Amino acid sequence: MGFLGSKATAGRLLLLLIAVSAATADEDVFIGVNIGTDLSDMPHPTQVVALLKAQQIRHVRLYDADRAMLVALANTGIQVMISVPNEQILGIGQSNSTAANWVSQNVVAHYPATNITAIAVGSDVLTTLPNAAKILVNALKYIQSALVASNLDRQIKVSTPLSSSIILDSFPPSQAFFNRSLNPVLVPMLTFLQSTGSFLMLNIYPYYDYMQSNGVIPLDYSLFKSLPPNKEAVDSNTLLHYTNVFDAVVDAAYYAMAFLNFTNVPIIVTESGWPSKGDSNEPDATLENANTYNSNLIRHVLNKTGTPKHPGLAVSTFIYELYNEDMKPGPISEKNWGLFDANGTPIYILRLTGSGAVLSNDTTNQTFCITKDGADPKMLQAALDWACGPGKVDCSALLQGEPCYEPDNVIAHATYAFDTYYHKMGKTPAACDFNGVAAITTTDPSHGSCIFPGSLGKNGTLVNITAPSLNSTSVDSSAYNLHSNAFTSIVLIIEIFISVAVFL
Repeated sequence: MGFLGSKATAGRLLLLLIAVSAATADEDVFIGVNIGTDLSDMPHPTQVVALLKAQQIRHVRLYDADRAMLVALANTGIQVMISVPNEQILGIGQSNSTAANWVSQNVVAHYPATNITAIAVGSDVLTTLPNAAKILVNALKYIQSALVASNLDRQIKVSTPLSSSIILDSFPPSQAFFNRSLNPVLVPMLTFLQSTGSFLMLNIYPYYDYMQSNGVIPLDYSLFKSLPPNKEAVDSNTLLHYTNVFDAVVDAAYYAMAFLNFTNVPIIVTESGWPSKGDSNEPDATLENANTYNSNLIRHVLNKTGTPKHPGLAVSTFIYELYNEDMKPGPISEKNWGLFDANGTPIYILRLTGSGAVLSNDTTNQTFCITKDGADPKMLQAALDWACGPGKVDCSALLQGEPCYEPDNVIAHATYAFDTYYHKMGKTPAACDFNGVAAITTTDPSHGSCIFPGSLGKNGTLVNITAPSLNSTSVDSSAYNLHSNAFTSIVLIIEIFISVAVFL
């Protein structure tokens, strides 16, 4: 059974939108973000850099070496990985002088003002451009020679991003090995990476692993969600327990390299993410899952958890990607991997509170707590009853004849109660959980005369709404009748009380 999948994509800029406030040039682990350029309204490079600065993003990956982007990134301190586009590999791999010219124009002309730290030669070449595979190592060597000639080889590393699909028999990881037909390329490539102190670049997409597994891989295992011990995947050879796909793929790559007698080449993940929207046959491409995956991935990397094979040895990772790419061909999911839209508005707010130096990608500070799509109505009812009772939310606006009574259904009423509680508690992510039936959004749920706490007025100013005090008793949940089954509500409320410590 293979736990590995890939996303063979090209022509994208990977920019990391997450902030590490204490980032330094020699930090040992980082999160970065990708920026694709297939947008009908691509932001100007100065706008892109402004967003990066606002988000305190310290590492970016470009899928080319666009001059305007490199100029805009100058004197920012942001560490930049540039790329040799796939269509240029044939020329560079066959000519040392062509490689030297490329380095002169795209590296020397910008360094050190632009902090270029790595060059990715192509992307997924072995799986998407088999004709170029035979000269890929030459291209790496020629680029490296040009850096040596410019005395930049110690500052800038050279490698090539590979799809994780080249790893076969990937679970258990200890049995993993590379596709043997690629060994004539991989062995000299790994020799090059080892001799130059560079790293193996790997693209890891648990979303595709999950989609292609036909139900074998659980969704929670793909999303870094907590698993009970009996649900963890166990490597029968090492007895190591795996709690997520990402770690299993990374360790499979380590074992595959060891199979070829390479044990000291570090790994960096150049692409990983989750789509926030998909076609009808992609039901798990949702905002909630994208948020869960990326938030958990960021925490996992920056907490330096490491993998079961190498605990404490974190793998720096670039999130795919900065912007949604509306011009990207293929299924709807292809257009929806971004953290932001073209205007710089967050697609969702990453749940990163409490993760130390990392900041959320909220550029507006305008967030709301709403009912989660598909939430069980009985659970919503129980959570609503709790919010309007023990949660001390002023639910008077939901009474008949009041502004937020319509629409008269549990989803709309619960959304108002959840959001009011969320704002009352300082908009902490834990205050928008309600036993898993609530989610944070940047979309204002206000409608008509029903204005939610924190809503922006027509002139863009905050509506002056005072959140109810913690000892508010203006509305008792028993007086707030939503025609629910009393016994069911009581049972469910008890369940909520059990979990309420999470957000109280």
